[in-house]
Amino acid sequence: MIQIFSRCLLVISTLLFVSACSSLPDNLKSDNPSLITDYQTWQQSQSEPQQVRLGGMIANVTNLEDKTRIEVVNLPIGSSAKPDISQEPSGRFVVYVDGFADPVTLSQGRLISVMGESQGREQSKVGEYTYDFPVMKASGYHLWRIEERVIVYDFDSYLHPCSGLYCRDERYGTRQGKVIQEVR
Repeated sequence: MIQIFSRCLLVISTLLFVSACSSLPDNLKSDNPSLITDYQTWQQSQSEPQQVRLGGMIANVTNLEDKTRIEVVNLPIGSSAKPDISQEPSGRFVVYVDGFADPVTLSQGRLISVMGESQGREQSKVGEYTYDFPVMKASGYHLWRIEERVIVYDFDSYLHPCSGLYCRDERYGTRQGKVIQEVR
């Protein structure tokens, strides 16, 4: 009974720790009540400059004379601004960052979330196709990484609880698990 209680306590403390780690990065915070965080909403309201927070996967980075152009494939974001890799992409947008941004750090395929001001539209090519990109001037951005964890379930330990000096020797049976991908 004590083992079950301690395992429940471990699970609860792990969940609290993980939820504490999923807060919004400081450079993506805003107190603007009309902040746009949805790509489709931004597409429909391009007439006036607005504050926008979006995320996705970097498709291309080009360093210009005094700024960097980042082309992003949009992915929906949650309250922590993390791109949701389980969702399908829904369009592309362009972000301009002042100054030089290293294309190795902002490499193709990295996940990014961006905060900035809407700056109209521009046309450019995606392959041979002419694409009409909504444009944002970044005030801040955050790069994410995907981490894989393997969670192992040991069902026999619940059926045969061990409580002694040689517990490790008594463990036997089938172990099962699954791989979880998390954006951090």
